[in-house]
Amino acid sequence: MNTFGKNFRLTTFGESHGKALGAIIDGCPSGLDLSEKDIQKELDRRKPGQSAVTTARKEKDQAQILSGVFDGKTLGTPISVIILNTDQRSRDYSLIKNIFRPGHADEMWTSKFGINDYRGGGRSSGRETVSRVIGGAIAKKILPKNTQVIGHTIQIYDIKAKNFEAKEIEKNLVRSADPEAAKKMEKLILDFKEKKDSVGGKVEIKIKNCPKNIGEPVFGKLKAKLADAMFSLGGVFVVEILPGMDFAEMTGSEANKISTGISGGIATGEEIIIRCAVKPTPSIGKEQKMKNRDGKIKKIKIEGRHDPCIIPRLIPVAESMVWMVLADLYLQDKISTLKK
Repeated sequence: MNTFGKNFRLTTFGESHGKALGAIIDGCPSGLDLSEKDIQKELDRRKPGQSAVTTARKEKDQAQILSGVFDGKTLGTPISVIILNTDQRSRDYSLIKNIFRPGHADEMWTSKFGINDYRGGGRSSGRETVSRVIGGAIAKKILPKNTQVIGHTIQIYDIKAKNFEAKEIEKNLVRSADPEAAKKMEKLILDFKEKKDSVGGKVEIKIKNCPKNIGEPVFGKLKAKLADAMFSLGGVFVVEILPGMDFAEMTGSEANKISTGISGGIATGEEIIIRCAVKPTPSIGKEQKMKNRDGKIKKIKIEGRHDPCIIPRLIPVAESMVWMVLADLYLQDKISTLKK
């Protein structure tokens, strides 16, 4: 499926090296202020080529609204936004067009569909997430203005952040709220980049002033929707809503004193903290053993431009997924209780 959400729905389209990528948003209420600048602000945080710790691919990721907005207001009709690809280097992938790269979706996409766009991973590429950022930028317009979604890096490889200063997040290359840890993280990423390798880490997302009562008590639990959203991101393999795994080492009397911001699947209005573990970028310049379409093993180096650590650019994407979950359930709450 290429559609996310029930009431607020995002459909994404496009491939990494195709002509364009884009998003169609259905279910957005009418009368909201929306411009290309609103979307561009978020896209600029995710776009490639920002720094030495990201891919060198240069894309402006310029948003063009094609429908659903008139005179700066949403119409209540489907909103379509497109982004043209301008810096593809498909030749970088010609040597591996018949190879299944380790850690990628190449083999299983070919197994499932019988065909796969090998150029940059096609639709299984992280480039697809540009569409999610579009959706998140629009979803944000639906929520109360005091609602905040703050993503930041808490760990890169074995370096952990110890402090949280929100104002520092956008001041460093790794989007860490700990300026001292950020310096160490940046150096570590560059060291691994020099070795033609990559690293993973952990992301934390804080939801502040979450609208109270959103979330359904059975199959639409807020925690389930958030986990689904986070796991839909290719590099995410662990999701916790704090205290998360620590609950396993508590007694009932201890656990009952702690608020997760969610009770019975419904938001209490208190802070919600999500943590995700993200694997290293699988495309690396080191020579690796790879299987070809005939099942033979070969040693090959992957060419192309790739992130030595995906986390700095994943943060605005993860935030966008949270915004869409909140908007979807916020609209559901209006239906469920006949609120206006």
